[in-house]
Amino acid sequence: MGNFVQVEPGVRIYVEDINPKGNKTILFIHGWPLNHKQYEYQFNVLPAMGFRCVGIDLRGFGNSDKPFYGYSLDRLADDIYAVVKALQLKDFTLVGHSAGGAISIRYMARHKEYEVSKLVLIDAQSPSSIQEDVANTFIKEALNDRPKLLQGLPDSFFFQYNTKPFSDWFFQLGLEAAGWSTASLIMSLRDENVYNDLSKIHVPTLIIHSIHDGVIPFKNAQETNKLIRNSQLVPFQYSGHAPFYEERDKLNQLLVQFIG
Repeated sequence: MGNFVQVEPGVRIYVEDINPKGNKTILFIHGWPLNHKQYEYQFNVLPAMGFRCVGIDLRGFGNSDKPFYGYSLDRLADDIYAVVKALQLKDFTLVGHSAGGAISIRYMARHKEYEVSKLVLIDAQSPSSIQEDVANTFIKEALNDRPKLLQGLPDSFFFQYNTKPFSDWFFQLGLEAAGWSTASLIMSLRDENVYNDLSKIHVPTLIIHSIHDGVIPFKNAQETNKLIRNSQLVPFQYSGHAPFYEERDKLNQLLVQFIG
């Protein structure tokens, strides 16, 4: 069931709420430059196992409104808080991938882990910022030839071979964003980091990170693991930056075991 939540005047966030009567709730935060549809292969499986799966599109991405401003980590974390309050989510597991991992970490620190019982970070942009030169290249391409930028992403995102239809689908997810939001989120990830937020996380935390991740190195996950006191790191051996697809069965099983 899809609907919108107003997070501030003139800005609505799209929410996909699958199996609202499920026993346990998981809130999924997508990565850059995607949207909630990246978790299709979790949404296919977990609701059938009794979970309520809530996927949101960050502002500027997917079906959400696309204001020109509001892409700082604080504002994006506040958007999540507004959705949690509007849907009255309780005792839920927060899952964040890549940029969504950084935003989830900021939510935990800024909103004092509000109603989160467990945290899952998937190849998260943590604890450091994106390298300035890499970020600036992304920003320039996003503002000048975004289709070219998006068409090149599968090469860095995936470790295994993907079919052309899948790559085309993945490309379309990126096109659903606005150009300015695609660039602005990278600016925030270049200029901000979540290093100081990690000590404020106290809930059990599962860190999933692929050893072949060509976007965020595995060493970042090892550092994040050291900085979150109640965390465990599980390396994924056969995926790149997208274990939610490339090792989806393993990831789904881990989520079920971790949430309990």
